[in-house]
Amino acid sequence: MEVGPEPQYDVFADEFLDHARDGFYNAYLDRPACLDLLGDVAGRRVLDAACGPGLYAAELAARGADVTGLDISPRMIELARERVPGGEFRVHDLDSPLDWLPDASADLVLFALALEYLDDRVSALRELRRVLRPAGALVLSRQHPTGDWLRHGGNYFQPRVVEEVWSRGWHLRFWLTPLEQTCDELRTAGFLIERLTEPRPVPEAAAQDPARYGRLSTEPTGFLAIRAVPDPRG
Repeated sequence: MEVGPEPQYDVFADEFLDHARDGFYNAYLDRPACLDLLGDVAGRRVLDAACGPGLYAAELAARGADVTGLDISPRMIELARERVPGGEFRVHDLDSPLDWLPDASADLVLFALALEYLDDRVSALRELRRVLRPAGALVLSRQHPTGDWLRHGGNYFQPRVVEEVWSRGWHLRFWLTPLEQTCDELRTAGFLIERLTEPRPVPEAAAQDPARYGRLSTEPTGFLAIRAVPDPRG
């Protein structure tokens, strides 16, 4: 049982950019939550792992960060380079080592909404820890596991790969895992969780979609966001 190495988003990368730029979940839930957990990025080296079309990277660069991004999708990397000309972006599969990045070379790592597409999550997280400086932090977001369970049912605690067709006809394959497994994977990879949030929509979202704003302000059907730091014990 695995997701496999196929760059699933490559076939609809341009559509995804149009969707995520102003889409409710991306623009009003996940991006604000991740940027808040990253804190002040001015003058800091930030690795944007699974950077997609560069929407997070553009905001990081605008806030003064020195951004390096990677993604498994060649088309996503093209879009990121167009959006953030001053950044460094390259195609890379996180199931492979980050052998082009030296130890302790990043102040911060952002890993937004991509953990569930990896088969060997612990190895990838270990690599992200390796490239982090000792005083650095990883900000990771994922789909809220209760939202996954509400859609798919079954045994919440049983990790499994599922396939979904999203509203625009996008076919996706990814892991469903309980929250405790994500916490264990971070611990095994050498991280300590500093903060865990269940993002609610930012106030600006109320004008975009009042009904969705109200629902996602009260139900755990959106995302989780975690700030984790390297465990000094190794």
